[in-house]
Amino acid sequence: MESDTTVRRIKLHAIQNDIPEDSSYAHNRHDKNGYGDIEKKSEVNSYLLREGVAAVLVVAFILVLWGLVHLSLQQLVLGRPTGEFNALRARKHLESITSVGPRPVGSVENEVMTVGYLLAEIEHIREESMAGPHAITVDVQRPTGSFSIDFLGGFTSYYDKVTNIAVKLEPKNGAQHVMLANCHFDSVANSPGASDDAVSCAVMLEVLHSLANLSTPLLHGVVFLFNGAEENVLQASHGFITQHPWAKKIRAFINLEAAGVGGKEVVFQTGPENPWLVQAYVHAAKHPFASVVGQEVFQSGVIPSDTDFRIYRDFGNIPGIDLAFIENGYIYHTKYDTADRILTDSIQRAGDNILAVLKHLVMSEKLADASEYRHGNMVFFDLLGLVVVAYPARVGTIINCIVTMATFFYLGKKCMLPSNMGGRYIRELVYAVGVALLSWLVTLLSVLIVALLVTLLGRSMFWYNHFYASICLYGAASTGKMILIHTLAKNLYYGNVQRLELGELFFDVSLVLWCCALVYLTQQGLCSAYVPMLMVAFPLTTKLLLSREFKQRGASVKYSILYLVGLALPYVHFMFLIWVVFEIFTPILGRSGTEIPPDVVLASLITLGTFLLSSYFMHFIYLARSTKWILTVLGTVFVVVFILVSCGVFFPYSSNSYSPRPKRVFLQHTTRTFHGLDGQVAYKDSGLWINSFDYTAMRHITPHIPEINDTIRKHCQEDLPFCGFPWFLPMKFLVKKNWYLPAEEVSPKFPMEFKLLSKYKTEWGTIRMSFEAKGPSHMSLYLFPYSGATLTSWSFGDGIPQFDLSGEYFIFYSHGLEAPAWNFWLEIQPSSTGSEEGMISMAISSHYFFGEDKLTPQLEVMLQRFPLWAFPSSWVSTYNLYRY
Repeated sequence: MESDTTVRRIKLHAIQNDIPEDSSYAHNRHDKNGYGDIEKKSEVNSYLLREGVAAVLVVAFILVLWGLVHLSLQQLVLGRPTGEFNALRARKHLESITSVGPRPVGSVENEVMTVGYLLAEIEHIREESMAGPHAITVDVQRPTGSFSIDFLGGFTSYYDKVTNIAVKLEPKNGAQHVMLANCHFDSVANSPGASDDAVSCAVMLEVLHSLANLSTPLLHGVVFLFNGAEENVLQASHGFITQHPWAKKIRAFINLEAAGVGGKEVVFQTGPENPWLVQAYVHAAKHPFASVVGQEVFQSGVIPSDTDFRIYRDFGNIPGIDLAFIENGYIYHTKYDTADRILTDSIQRAGDNILAVLKHLVMSEKLADASEYRHGNMVFFDLLGLVVVAYPARVGTIINCIVTMATFFYLGKKCMLPSNMGGRYIRELVYAVGVALLSWLVTLLSVLIVALLVTLLGRSMFWYNHFYASICLYGAASTGKMILIHTLAKNLYYGNVQRLELGELFFDVSLVLWCCALVYLTQQGLCSAYVPMLMVAFPLTTKLLLSREFKQRGASVKYSILYLVGLALPYVHFMFLIWVVFEIFTPILGRSGTEIPPDVVLASLITLGTFLLSSYFMHFIYLARSTKWILTVLGTVFVVVFILVSCGVFFPYSSNSYSPRPKRVFLQHTTRTFHGLDGQVAYKDSGLWINSFDYTAMRHITPHIPEINDTIRKHCQEDLPFCGFPWFLPMKFLVKKNWYLPAEEVSPKFPMEFKLLSKYKTEWGTIRMSFEAKGPSHMSLYLFPYSGATLTSWSFGDGIPQFDLSGEYFIFYSHGLEAPAWNFWLEIQPSSTGSEEGMISMAISSHYFFGEDKLTPQLEVMLQRFPLWAFPSSWVSTYNLYRY
């Protein structure tokens, strides 16, 4: 008598193919004759794929599409340049700007040398275009202001006389409406900032030159803003949009940024709403590269970064387009961000795109009354950089609903077959979905265990300099585990003999899962729902077109090839999105702090990518005659790579000049002074305060510098503002491991001066205190009210104090040249019971990022001891704590 699993298979096949169970086909499947079983098995196997053929087809399919993605990424410029934008001239600007070295706010390099160069070049353009139909007006703005922002847990920013160079290009009879183009010429300390963001300013100079020399007058004006304080958390753009008189005429903007070095610049934010801006980019861009997925991921906050786009959107209520270079983020904000690493073709494509889009917008009637076109979002994405697909979000919702209905109709038709009496197909589909979800859960847990083992073995981030080693380890583990689970399900649950109906069933499983994702994302109003829409529409259409071939010949080579061809378009786009995810997130994991295990994150991303990529290949497991050799190969790859990783063969970092992978370390030679309630110095120390910005901490540094070890670990002092350390930005949540090596006291030539100007009780019972601070161009103020006391008001921003996640307050200060003393006040509601500690602890730190105070002899000696693969960013700082 046959087993239940055999009966289940027969019923399922009958359901799938609308064959009555009492038909001759069913009776033949119940043939109890031994020879009949052999004949039956031979017949079934003739309709199944050989294991090697199945593996070769799938691997070849993935490799071909991956090759197409990389080929498209290498083709920076499509076709011949029009000659409107001169990339060679823009490169000369880039080299001139970066030749002065790092340009932090307040330095002569930023405030004088770079400003002087930009003004001289703008003047040359003005003189050259004087006879044309356009007028150029230049204004150097040095604003002062403050604002609060929720970036990095929330803090307040105060700026004083930072520099903006605003250049207005308009017809000689003037313009009522203006487009804004924004770049920033400042850089972080210790980096020449070629990609971030000198190249954008070089491109803007050349775009200004091209537009100024047009023979046809523009319909609207353009303001080119070269802002000099973006790296100080978006300060100069805030000063422009909230204080400059030209800001009132601005209707839209283009922001040029970088999260990497070179390559293609991607549109990763648009809006808010204003779909006409996306349409302008689609219509005008010469070399499109855009995805609404990137926009929604970035705006979700999972990427720890921000741009001037936020300032113009939130404080100016102006819509815009945000573009950024994203490739090679390993050297972003390091000494390796040099002009020679940016290809001329990258400059050409950026210039062609920005010039074309700007020209289109300033000649558009829509710019005059942008509010008329404000409502709604756009679905947009490019296909290998060849063409951009864009349509309104409401149209996307309709398309998504149609695709969903088609899927329900396809599945409903199967449910309505006479052979599905009692809902047998639905039960089998539900069981199969359960098998798929179980395979995902078990696979994810297994891969995470591997990632934790790697972390516990001290081999975290082995993939940082060997990315494909992570694919071989975590990818082989996830793929092998999934195949193993489905093989066990096929052999143990569904029986030992493979059946074509199982392949059909698990295709439906993939369709159902993608359709669920489509419904959910559409219901959430996310434009990214177009991705599951593609992953439902194309496979379903392909399956319907090949249904006759499948019924007649089963899983033949011809069927398999045609099936894969039908998946090519959605899969090539999906693989491009996967490339973007890893291109952005892999370098970020090298600077994401000491608290987040990066292997767990990367392993999760690789496993998720495996789930999504394998979805429509899952049914090949059931259509293949066997999977034992595939499992053997994947298991061997996993074991070999795991052994190599465990032995430390893959070192995370590299000083290779062609492709460096530096370890980021912050060093501050600091002196800390702690004052008591009486104002007297209670305690004082000095040392080298060291932070690692990745999870490996000092593990790889200690062999080179034995003094930096866990014996000098300094833990957070919870009773002190921001742990008692001179944080430059509020990053203590990401970087909790600190090393403090005793050192000599620092003696800056221009020490910070801080004093209490006044203190009195207001008529409403609060204590108001006024202060004055004089110091370098960068200072940080930390406020820590004691239990029962409340900070009610202050002189920053809108007057409402904004605290961070731990209830402390962080105020970041910077100034340009010749700034006056920093004066501010606070109001505190004291505790009703009083406190021996006082009302509030206030600490202020000074940061010397440039000039003769930047280095000390002891710091210089320490820097020379770091290995070549490390990038120690260093400066001198002080920390003074006061209690009131």
